[in-house]
This record gives sequence, structure tokens and C-alpha cells, in this order.
Amino acid sequence: MLNLNDMRWRLTFVLVMLGLFGSRAQELNSPQLSQYLADNPFVLAPTYAGIGDHVKIRLNGLGQWVGIKDAPMTESLAADARIGNKSGLGIFLYNDRNGYTRQQGARLSFAHHLTLDRYQDKFLSFGISYNFNQFRIDIEKFRDANGLPVNDPSVTDDRSTSNHNFDVGIMYRVNKFYASLNASNLLDKDLTSFNPIFEPNHLRNYYLYTGFRYSKNKNSKLELEPSLLYKLFESDGRSETDLNMKVRVYDFEDYYYGGINYRFLNDQIGKPLYIAPFVGFKKSNFYFGYSVQIILNEILAYSYGTHVITIGMDLFQGLSNCRCTY
Repeated sequence: MLNLNDMRWRLTFVLVMLGLFGSRAQELNSPQLSQYLADNPFVLAPTYAGIGDHVKIRLNGLGQWVGIKDAPMTESLAADARIGNKSGLGIFLYNDRNGYTRQQGARLSFAHHLTLDRYQDKFLSFGISYNFNQFRIDIEKFRDANGLPVNDPSVTDDRSTSNHNFDVGIMYRVNKFYASLNASNLLDKDLTSFNPIFEPNHLRNYYLYTGFRYSKNKNSKLELEPSLLYKLFESDGRSETDLNMKVRVYDFEDYYYGGINYRFLNDQIGKPLYIAPFVGFKKSNFYFGYSVQIILNEILAYSYGTHVITIGMDLFQGLSNCRCTY
């Protein structure tokens, strides 16, 4: 008969294995929740690099399932800038911890922006990213139910793997309407070091992000921005959609905003994965955003939700006077 310590150890082992299997779905990607709604769409696609007449810096902190021990935590830094009148460069760094697993990665992006019609504000953008990702198991953190170190004879070092991949994207803008299509992880995964039965080979994901900004007139202080994000995962055929509504209130060049994010699997529209209210503001060159994801399933009884905080700065305004920076 199992004693209490044995049961706790086996439960811990099961949770670790679930974390390992769950991590495959996000491998080569940082967790993407509502960070892009904090005036930071560059985290979705390289085509947004350099849209703005300044250097944009955004620091994100994401704590999933707050209240549950060893829940996933992610920190990321996104920065992009204009290069000349037609191009932009960007970098995205992230560090993700999920139980005994850790992911660290970087994305370097280049975008080129074409003006189709300067009088009607029609623009076409192309982007490409190089991605580097490292995934490993932190065996030094293995503990039993009493918090004592555990030596697993089957794991003799930090099991790690590194991956290289690419993203490409295209975006069309006319006046205050925008639509972007992005394909990430174009290259198939090398399964030499993995079990091909259980490990997915195709990691390509496809994102369609579209929306528009509506105001009654040019002098209106109120602006509405409905948007939609559709994601398709080639590895298992899943797809999900975000429906968003964002409201901005302007005070000259500063503004305050609030909104709601509704995410669901496309075969379960009436059963959201979560609902996420968000708020934020831009004051001078400083930016702040906050969002909480309310998970509407059994985990709600054990967690205080997933929290996302974004802080940022807009520096060196006036790098370009091209219309397509707006």
C-alpha cells in the first residue's frame, strides 16, 4: 500500500509529465495571450516592425494560473524601430518557465513598407523573422514531496535542444483598416533526437489579424477599435479565434484605453477559453497596460487567473516623416 509521501511523489511526477507534454504545443513560440492588444502587435508578426516614427520598447510580464504552485511564468521584451523611410527592424526576446521546463528564445525581424496611395493612406508591408529557441529540462530543480532533491537515474544532465526557424508575413492598410497574415515556424522540426510517434513534425502556425479604428470625426476624443485574431495550428489542425473590442479616450497626444478579449476554439464558439478585460494608458512617452484572463473551466476554482503587465517607452520620435509610419 502506498504511503502519503509516495502518493505525493507520484502526483508530482504526473504533473511534471503533463507540463512536458503541454509544452510541445508552445515550442518555438512564447505564450501569446493578450500582449498584442497593449499597442504591441509586433509580438504577432514581423510586418509591424518600424510602423511608428520612433523606437518602440515594450516589456511584458505574464503569470499564468496565479495561485497554483509552479505555474508558467513568462517575461518578454519587444523593440522595433524605423530604418529610413521604408523599412523597419525589430527584436523580440523571451524567457518562459513551465514547471521543470524552460524555454528561451529570440526573434530578429525585418519589414519593408510600400506606399500604394499617399492620399488615401494605402500601404502594403512585407516582413520576415529569424527565430532561435532553446528548450531544456531543469533537473537541478527536481524535488520530492518533502522538498528534498531527487536524482533521476534516467536523466543525467539538462536535456536541451535548440531550434532555428523563420516567419514571414504580409499586411495591407487603408486609412484606419488593417489586415495582416503571418506564417510562423516555416521549417519542419528535426525529429532525430525525438520519438516521431509522439512528437509533432509540422510546427507551422498561421495568424490572421484584422480590425479597424473608428471615430466620429477627426476631432473626436473617442475611438473604437474592434479586431479579430484567427490562429490555425498545422500540427494538430486546431484553430482558435480572439474577438476584441478596444476603446480609446484621447487627451491631446495622450490617451487611455479599455476593452475586452474573448478567446474560443472554433469548434466551441459558445465555450470561451477565457475572457480578458484589459486597461492601459499612454502618457507622454510612457506606456502601461494590464490584463487579466479569467479562465472559465475547472481551473477557476484553484487559480486567480492569468495576469499580463506591459510597460514601455516610445523614444526618439521623428525618425521618419513617411505617411506609412502612422
